[in-house]
Amino acid sequence: MTYIAYRTKEKIVIDGKLNENAWLQAPKSPRFVDIVNGGPVLYDTRAAVLWDDVYLYIGFWVEEPFVRADITERDGLIFTENDVEVFIDGGDTYYELEVNALNTIYEVFFIWKDAYKRGGKYDVPEFDVHERDAYTFAGNHDRIPQHFWKGTHPRGLRWAFKDWDFPGLKTAVHVDGKINDNRTVDKGWTVELAFPWSGMKWLANGRSLPPREGDEWKIQFSRYEKLISLDKSVGWAWDPIGSDDNHRPDAFTPITFSNTYVENIK
Repeated sequence: MTYIAYRTKEKIVIDGKLNENAWLQAPKSPRFVDIVNGGPVLYDTRAAVLWDDVYLYIGFWVEEPFVRADITERDGLIFTENDVEVFIDGGDTYYELEVNALNTIYEVFFIWKDAYKRGGKYDVPEFDVHERDAYTFAGNHDRIPQHFWKGTHPRGLRWAFKDWDFPGLKTAVHVDGKINDNRTVDKGWTVELAFPWSGMKWLANGRSLPPREGDEWKIQFSRYEKLISLDKSVGWAWDPIGSDDNHRPDAFTPITFSNTYVENIK
């Protein structure tokens, strides 16, 4: 079922607090579920989407009794600890962002290898596989013996550009508690993201920037939680992917953009 993303008249300050009236009125997602099978999960997570002519805004509300984050290096392997993640599908491309509770971010831009043609639209200096920090990638299963190299997705390989940064991206985190202090029980943390439409050039796939009434984008909203007692990270998401390989844009959540202002909905 698609989610309706409403416009906002209010100026959104990216401070991680999600306390503007627009966020209070924006419809929240259902409680996140297990990313593989859609089953119930341990802690509550919700997300919401707003937009205006300049930005796509995404907010996360993350229940977490013991908020923890250690990685401070940009583009460090955030997925090895607790994080929230956003993937934006662009048809022949997609973008991944991960954020931990220290507001450390990890970004990668992907182009499906079958769409990367010599002389084609992606054959530009911005995506020069010889000059950029680019790798072939086939999803989370590409190092399992029976799926080595090509993974399990029907499209197979994609180029992953680790040094690509979303132009003008704004991120902020607010912790309701004491991070990295297990002597206190925290309420959790909130994440506030602003993606400029002007930076969506390679993700638009023929769609208007900013979007028009009724335009649909597919976005994955997820969270990874490291269960210390099991020494295992589990994924929770707005909609299940049906696999522990979350690089499946075909299964992302559909978001329909409305020109109605969130301030006008009841």
